[in-house]
Amino acid sequence: MEIKKLNTPLTKEKLAVLKAGDMVSLTGTIYTARDAAHKRLIDMINNNEKLPFNIENQTIFYAGPSPNKPNEVMGSIGPTTSYRMDAYSPKLLELGLLSMIGKGKRSKEVIDSIIKYGGIYFAAIGGAAAYMSHCVKKSKIMAFEDLGTEAIRELYVEDMPLIVAIDSKGNNALTA
Repeated sequence: MEIKKLNTPLTKEKLAVLKAGDMVSLTGTIYTARDAAHKRLIDMINNNEKLPFNIENQTIFYAGPSPNKPNEVMGSIGPTTSYRMDAYSPKLLELGLLSMIGKGKRSKEVIDSIIKYGGIYFAAIGGAAAYMSHCVKKSKIMAFEDLGTEAIRELYVEDMPLIVAIDSKGNNALTA
């Protein structure tokens, strides 16, 4: 099977050619955020506050890394169950978020928003957190440092292996 190479920043045009089930190798800047960080982002939006990074055309990886060992950029970093972010994802997609990385199924509302806004949902391989950490070449905390491992981080990744779980047309590899 062909592995499609993608580089951030992503665009709707780049995502439109991907199909559910495609294997992807992602290189570029992405952001980590889990439940608590998503809640804070939505609170900031509701309070008309500036977000800690420009959400437009970005990728959020639902992950909270473990502490890194000496001489490592990142500790193990695997995907979090995505449905925990389903209450927040439609609003972020509306504001320009283009892709999400996690594991597991998504709600109908999230799938409808993916279709409406031309986004995509990638699945990362669960259980491969130690391997995934080697894809991370740079990491810095962007916001919510008090959340510890769940702080928002900006990562630079190289050749992160992903699968298109839900493509921009709503086709779903998780229900096939």
